[in-house]
Parts: sequence; C-alpha cells; structure tokens
Amino acid sequence: MPQEHGRDAFEDRLSAALRDAGDGFETDRGSLVTAGRVRGRRALLRRRTAVVGGVAGVALAGVGGALVLPVDESAGPARSGVSSNGAPTATTPYSGDDLLRELKARLPKGVTSQEEARGTHDRPGPGAALVFDDSAGAAAISLGVDRLRPGSDQIRDVGKCPDKNLTDYDDCVTDRLADGSLLRLYRGYEYPDRRAETKLWTADLVTAEGHHVTLSEWNSPAQKGAPVSRDEPPLTTAQLRGIVTAGVWREVADAIPEARKPSATPSTERPRDTSGKAVADTLARLLPKKANVVAQGGQESEYAYVVVDDGRGASLVQINVQHGMDGAADELYGDGETLPDGTRVATRKSPGEKGGSGVVMWTADTLRAGPEGFRVVVSAFNTGDQNEAATREAPALTMDQLREIALSEEWDALR
Repeated sequence: MPQEHGRDAFEDRLSAALRDAGDGFETDRGSLVTAGRVRGRRALLRRRTAVVGGVAGVALAGVGGALVLPVDESAGPARSGVSSNGAPTATTPYSGDDLLRELKARLPKGVTSQEEARGTHDRPGPGAALVFDDSAGAAAISLGVDRLRPGSDQIRDVGKCPDKNLTDYDDCVTDRLADGSLLRLYRGYEYPDRRAETKLWTADLVTAEGHHVTLSEWNSPAQKGAPVSRDEPPLTTAQLRGIVTAGVWREVADAIPEARKPSATPSTERPRDTSGKAVADTLARLLPKKANVVAQGGQESEYAYVVVDDGRGASLVQINVQHGMDGAADELYGDGETLPDGTRVATRKSPGEKGGSGVVMWTADTLRAGPEGFRVVVSAFNTGDQNEAATREAPALTMDQLREIALSEEWDALR
C-alpha cells in the first residue's frame, strides 16, 4: 500500500468507525459534522464512540485490501523499556512492534501479514492492525488502546448494547467482571443496512480507571473494499474476550503520555448536556394526538427517539437537543430564515441516512438566539427502522408539524 495513503486511510477508517458505531443513534450527519468543527466534535464523538459497533477512536484503517496506519512525523519513535523477562515495563513507552508482538502472541495458530502499528508515544494513540489467516480465509483484525475519563458518558456507553430498533446486529452481551471492568461482546455487520455481507465482531473493555481496549475483526481481509473471504471472522467470542482482557493492554494505556490522558474531572468550559429523559418526555408531549407511540429510546443526554404509527405504518421520529452550537450558525442556517426573536430555522428533505430503500428524512433544525447556542433538531422518516426499506410514502409528521415541535417554547425549560 503506498505510504502516502496512510493518513487519509486512517482518517477514513476513523470516520467510518464512528459512523458505524453510532448507527444506532444517528442524526443529521452533515449538520453535526459541521457543528463538530466548532465544538471539537465533543457531542458527536460521545454519542457515536462505542455505542454500537464497538470500533472506537483508535481503530485502524483497512482500505483497498490492506490495513494502513498513519505516519506521524512530528512524534519521535517510541522506545520500549524491557524487564528481566523480556516484556515491556509499565513505566516505559510501548512501541508499535511491542503491540504487534503482544497481539500476535494471543492469536490462534495462523499466518499474519500487512502488519501495522503505533506505539504509546505515537499520535493519535497506540494501536495495531494485521491480516490473519488460519487457513480458512484471510481476515482483518485491529486493536486499539486509549484512556477515557472515569465516570464519563463514554465509559457508560461502552458498556451498552445498541438499540435494536435502530440498528441491525446478530448478538450483543455485556458483562461486569470481578474487578469492576465492563466488557461488551458484539457481533454485527460493517454496514448496518447489510448492503454487503462483511461481518464485524468486536470486544470492548473499559476499566474503572478509564483503560479502554477495543478489538475488532472482520470476515474479509479489509474493513471495506475487499470481498468477503470466509463465512465468519476467525476469533470466537471467547477468544475475543481472552485477548481484550489481557493485563498488558492496561499497561499500554498507562504508558500513554500524561498530556494525552483525559483529566479526572470534566472541563468546566465545555457546553453542558441536556438530560436524555427530559428530551424524550418533552418530545412525547409535543407529538400530534394521532401519532401513537409504539417504541421509544435514546441516550443519557441530548438524544431521544420514538417510533409512531398514525394508522398508516411505523415512522421513526428522532431529536437532538444541544448547547454550544452558536459558532456554527452561519454554516447550518445560511439558507434558512431568521425569526423576529432571532431564532434561526432551516428545513430540509433528504434521503435516509443508512441506505434503506426508498427512505426519506424530513428535518426541522432550529437555533435559539443567545450565547448558549441552544439547538433543537427533529427529524422524521417514512419507516420505523432506517436500516429497512420504506414502509410508507411520507413520514407520519409533516414538515409543518416538525417545525412546530422544534420551535415549541417547551424546549426553553432545557436551555
């Protein structure tokens, strides 16, 4: 794989990982990505990272049949400290070679190729990737290690399985280990809409101290862009569990430079969150009387959804309520309108986000005037599940009804 593609491949892989991990809780992607440039992608990353697919921030890139890592020319080579038994010590950096050696030592019998890795002092963080063949077909495997802030929403999200109303997968189980760590084992698909038969199986471990280890495997030699090479990924869930819980990865996480570890307490400068329950309750009160709620869900903060049926079929309605979005106003609402009180409004009709045949998404996007940058975005779909084909001609809510919900004064109680 030509080296000049390394950084772009990694960035593509990261974007895909976050997108697919959040397929259970996805909103207007274009708007949120734009807004993320302004607020450091905080809300987007927390919502998407490790919620569904388990492929989190340091997953490695598979493009064009190869797994590729970026070159960080600004970060010098990592050096490994070695103990008397030949293993790196916890107080010294781990190199990319160290991570590859530790990962390969825990794999079953087979042949590896296309090996790439980063060490603890490389940016954006330690990880390893390779193609593994146990004689049943080549398969991509990637490992990522990072640190999360103890008690954060990210840690809680890692321990949750996705909402089956919003994403398709075969199996997901979570387990609290004896030391208090959370383990999630997930078996799903690279594309939640199943437009390809590439399977994605993951194991995520997060400890009370914030160590986060994620191991991902595919039934293809690349995450995307390569044909399926076997019926299932090579590692069983028991093997995934055994590898991801190995103590060495906690040592790797501890060796990440202090400057790149999250602080014990959240920054007081970040935009505040809105309770997901409050968002869900408010949305329920504002729905038209004919919109009978048949399913509902959401997150701990900012996001909620309902599936309604007005007698003509199921229709998904989702909502995001965010703070700190004022910096993105011109990009998000440049073609919209400004109401007399300064509220910015944009409406749009677009295809669905996840590839379901014939799915459309109608959205009303609003931003209240004021320094808090209070944004309310509500969307409706002509299906109860975006991963499935459309089940009706149009969403159950009209654009006028969506606009009325988004502009309701009831949201002011959450500002």
